[in-house]
Amino acid sequence: MSKILITGGAGFIGSNLVEHFLGKGHQVVVLDNFATGHRHNIEQHSDNVDFTLIEGDIRNNADCQKAVAGVDYVLHQAALGSVPRSIKDPQTSNEVNVTGFLNMLVAARDAGVKRFIYAASSSTYGDSENLPKVEDIIGKPLSPYAITKYVNELYADIFSKTYGLETIGLRYFNVFGRRQDPNGAYAAVIPLFVKKFMEHESPVINGTGDYSRDFTYIDNVIQMNERAMTTDNVAAVNTVYNTAVGDRTTLNQLVGYLKEFLTEYDANIAQVEIIHGPNRQGDIPHSLASIDKARQLLGYEPTHVIREGLKEAVKWYWDNLK
Repeated sequence: MSKILITGGAGFIGSNLVEHFLGKGHQVVVLDNFATGHRHNIEQHSDNVDFTLIEGDIRNNADCQKAVAGVDYVLHQAALGSVPRSIKDPQTSNEVNVTGFLNMLVAARDAGVKRFIYAASSSTYGDSENLPKVEDIIGKPLSPYAITKYVNELYADIFSKTYGLETIGLRYFNVFGRRQDPNGAYAAVIPLFVKKFMEHESPVINGTGDYSRDFTYIDNVIQMNERAMTTDNVAAVNTVYNTAVGDRTTLNQLVGYLKEFLTEYDANIAQVEIIHGPNRQGDIPHSLASIDKARQLLGYEPTHVIREGLKEAVKWYWDNLK
């Protein structure tokens, strides 16, 4: 069994990773400042002797050094997400996503961590129109957030080559699932739409609804993190991977699926109308990942396509938001 540090472990993805690896018998340390994460996501582990919470900030070197002490692996999830947030406040996004990331790399290097796996982003593909997205073909970033996540990849590559720190970046594509927060100004589209429907309010689609995304259920993301952490394939390390399903769904299709699954709980949701607003600044029209590299080098195979994941997510929201 290993000792794993999960930064941002009180967040959506982080807390799911915490639950998974504690369930596998590992020791788990969480570093979180609760800026976007929630205590209720991890409070069920407070009595577990294998669980340690460090309330701290990746922008603080001392907190980073404390968190990596005795750790075998780092799963770095801590970041300020959201393209609109980064457009509104690029400085804070840079402080957390770039300076904080570098602090964690240095701390991991100095502590002799075996491997550093980090949350990269599909936003790195920027204005590249190639579909599907292949890891070694990217465009120019379209937002401050995208710049920060690309810089993470550059730093990780340098730390691998210069210091011998094993790194793997996972370019997440529109992750969704249990514990994804439906509240706040920067809520992701799926939990936001689910909450709106449950309250019989009209969700707002940015644009015509023809934009498409490779929506990726949380269990697929957990699998990728575990495979990245445990692989002994030398060729699989010190690189980046798309973390996705390899299929795309339009926003209009997404709304149709959500209505279908939610009406099983409340028939009135079928009558809720959809509102269309302007396109959102920094958005790309279409996103679709090639997952061939992850399949070949990590043995990854998605367990949930969009409909399966949405059905599980809708049930979780219905059970937990009502």
